[in-house]
Amino acid sequence: MSSLPNRTMQVQVANQPAPTKRGVPNAVIGLLYLLPSLILFGVFLFYPMLRTLYLSFFLTDGQGTPVTFVGLENFTYLLQSTTFQKSMKATILFVLYTVPVGVILALFLAVISNEKLKGIGVFRTLFSSTMGMSVAASSVIWMFMYNPSIGILSKLVSSLGGPEIKWLLDPEYALISVAVTTIWMNTGFAFLILLGGLQNIDEHLYENADIAGVSYWYKLKNITIPMLSPTLFFIITVSLINSFQTFGQIDILTKGGPVESTNVIVYSIYKDAFINYSIGSASAQATILFFCILFVTILQFKLGERKVHYQ
Repeated sequence: MSSLPNRTMQVQVANQPAPTKRGVPNAVIGLLYLLPSLILFGVFLFYPMLRTLYLSFFLTDGQGTPVTFVGLENFTYLLQSTTFQKSMKATILFVLYTVPVGVILALFLAVISNEKLKGIGVFRTLFSSTMGMSVAASSVIWMFMYNPSIGILSKLVSSLGGPEIKWLLDPEYALISVAVTTIWMNTGFAFLILLGGLQNIDEHLYENADIAGVSYWYKLKNITIPMLSPTLFFIITVSLINSFQTFGQIDILTKGGPVESTNVIVYSIYKDAFINYSIGSASAQATILFFCILFVTILQFKLGERKVHYQ
């Protein structure tokens, strides 16, 4: 009988949270663990973002020092500028060219690479190989392919009896040419992520479908796509953000030309900031781009996540 109170006291002591060492609150310990990340985010993310927003309300000198407060005049000027309107149009078209085609192509390659066939690992390696190439190297390769005189694409069109096309010098083809390059560069990453999502789908679902005798397209529509929807949602969101921020291949291939047909917003920001030394205008464009990406991302979460099926 005397052991019962002792056991009760032991249970009560065991249920109490363990005190932290030297009386330091858990919240303080958690903040100390987060401190390195907070410092990095503060220095390289939050401060530049707030500084950019601050500079967007000023006219600046060549060194980027604020000179005159102009309020919303930088934004008003941009919205009325035909150059900025062309940049917005080029950016939107570029997103529409690259994101749907890139995601569909990566999904197609992932589905066929998920088949259990002999030697399929070779094709998986080939499809994902673009991940290992830098933007500069990929752009130089495509620059030679687009060359009007020695490029393989021009020779292919000529052999089929087509006209001579100046892929990167014609405003009608320049943006599409850069979009094709971007799709080729980004497919490897999307392919790997989607392939990983496919391999995580429960095999029993397919076994039950085979027993029921349903077709391959039925399984693709009612099993594969719904079970892969969280991965697809991630890939589409990341692809949208990356396409809005494209810079490297445009700088190497076209430098915003010809006739500003590939002058997307990020490249326009670069020109205003580091060529024209108009830091205020560049900051205003960066602010507009930030809110555009934020709006598209929120819209993607509001509309796209409704169709996501989590296991």
